[in-house]
Amino acid sequence: MFNKRSIFMIFLISLAFIIIFFRLVNLMLFQTDKYKSIAKSQYRKVSQILVTRGKIYDRKGRTLALNIESKSIYARPSLIESPRLVAQRLGSILRISNKNILKKIISQKKFVWIARKVSTERTEMIKELRFKGIGFLPDTKRVYPKNTLASHLLGFVDIDNKGLEGIEKVYDLVLSKEATKVIIKKDARGNILYTGVNLSAEGNSIMLTIDEGIQVIVEEELESAVKKWNAKAGSVIVMNPYNGEILALANRPTFNPNKPSNYRASNRRNRAITDLYEPGSTFKLIMASAALEEGLATLETQIDCSEGVVVVARKRFRDIHKLGILTLKEIIQKSSNVGAIKVSLKLGPEKFYKYVKKFGFGSKTGIDLTGESSGIVKSPDKFSGTTLAAMAIGYEVMVTPLQVLRAYAAVANGGFLVRPHVLKVVLSSNGKVIENTKLKRKRIISAKTAYLLKEAFKSVVSEKGTAKRAAIDGNTVAGKTGTTRLIDPATGRYSHKNFVSSFVGMVPADHPIFIVIVVIWNPKGRYYGGEVAAPVFKAIAERVLSYKMIPRDDIQDEQILVVKGYEGRVY
Repeated sequence: MFNKRSIFMIFLISLAFIIIFFRLVNLMLFQTDKYKSIAKSQYRKVSQILVTRGKIYDRKGRTLALNIESKSIYARPSLIESPRLVAQRLGSILRISNKNILKKIISQKKFVWIARKVSTERTEMIKELRFKGIGFLPDTKRVYPKNTLASHLLGFVDIDNKGLEGIEKVYDLVLSKEATKVIIKKDARGNILYTGVNLSAEGNSIMLTIDEGIQVIVEEELESAVKKWNAKAGSVIVMNPYNGEILALANRPTFNPNKPSNYRASNRRNRAITDLYEPGSTFKLIMASAALEEGLATLETQIDCSEGVVVVARKRFRDIHKLGILTLKEIIQKSSNVGAIKVSLKLGPEKFYKYVKKFGFGSKTGIDLTGESSGIVKSPDKFSGTTLAAMAIGYEVMVTPLQVLRAYAAVANGGFLVRPHVLKVVLSSNGKVIENTKLKRKRIISAKTAYLLKEAFKSVVSEKGTAKRAAIDGNTVAGKTGTTRLIDPATGRYSHKNFVSSFVGMVPADHPIFIVIVVIWNPKGRYYGGEVAAPVFKAIAERVLSYKMIPRDDIQDEQILVVKGYEGRVY
């Protein structure tokens, strides 16, 4: 028989089993998901893959932007034993203010950055100090190995490798690639077990349309010209007229994207697509193309310019010299303001404006770079009595160098307006092409009109034209000069001292391989486009023709052109 003590013990044991049973039932049936989650958290970890920014190449695979491994140094202030000593030693190695470091390491924060993207050499020097509370994390530093070369195209990144300007900004997501998350396993002590998963990855790389060889030529010749004429600034763009590929783009002043903060914002500005100016006589393209397309004139139609002046709404517009009776072709050749105005007045505001818009003025070109300006174009309802006459000779309209270049590309390629672009292809981390830039173009003038305009612009680069200094021995050039006065901020009137000189040209004229625009802001001494900008075009074009091994016109025949792929088609 059981005594009372035994019964009590049996009761307690039974109660314990009942409690355990109900607890197990509760865990197994009602709290399964909760404890599965806790278990997973103890042996599994979700980790974000560290993505290294992709590289940037020129069209031939030459590297323009890459990454180098570095370390970022941090501190845990609560663990630092001698703050002043640590600040002093770190400051001397990192070459930064001791006071700034000290302020960080005596703060109440649990974690502070001391320096980001530190070189391996300096990192090793700091490691040897063995300071408690100082740590190191892997990082990458964006590097532009060619320094200032193509800086306005490439742009730059911030301390976290996020694109801030240029290609780096436009294609930031492509280059950085969205970071993905992976699940890794841990042992009982929390150590990560090998799973074969790579916890780092490289973003997509991009290949540009830029040719480093042409870019070097352009930068050297532009630098020389700006120094020669003591100019405020300058821009040059070289483009394939058939598909809009930018082969080179440069500005002066310039900057080094490795140290962008060391330069003024004006140095970093991509003037070729942001800065507006009145184009002057290069805008006579509008008058000539409209007259030919509308059947108002042929190249041989004569216009009386013998008085050397034309009065519009009581304002007198002059030629430099009295040029007599000129054909439309000669108006372009000699850059007659009187002739251009008389033809434009016959066209009228509506038709003239239609061709201004057809050639893309007043709208962005759509180039894949940051900061592009759309320009300023008045609609006919906003015209004053002199606006049409002024626009005929390139005043009362604001454009960018790229807009002018694109307009002349339509003459070079047979009548199509193309979209300028700098991205050629996107490459995956293993080098496979995953995206191509598609050709975008539309016809704006007939092939016949483009041909006739090209003939007229050939005559500009002759002994009788305004751009004889752009002529190239052995290759025919077609182009146009431009010279405009700048507004004097002090008076609000056009200056007699400050000018913009420009030239836009294509070569070889009959089958243009490339088209170039040169714009020099505020040159000193000389200022006519034919004297300042045309020689820069010549120097660039001669070197590029040699670099690309383009044969002379006088030995070219159709067979040579077809073999080299330069028969006037998109290639």
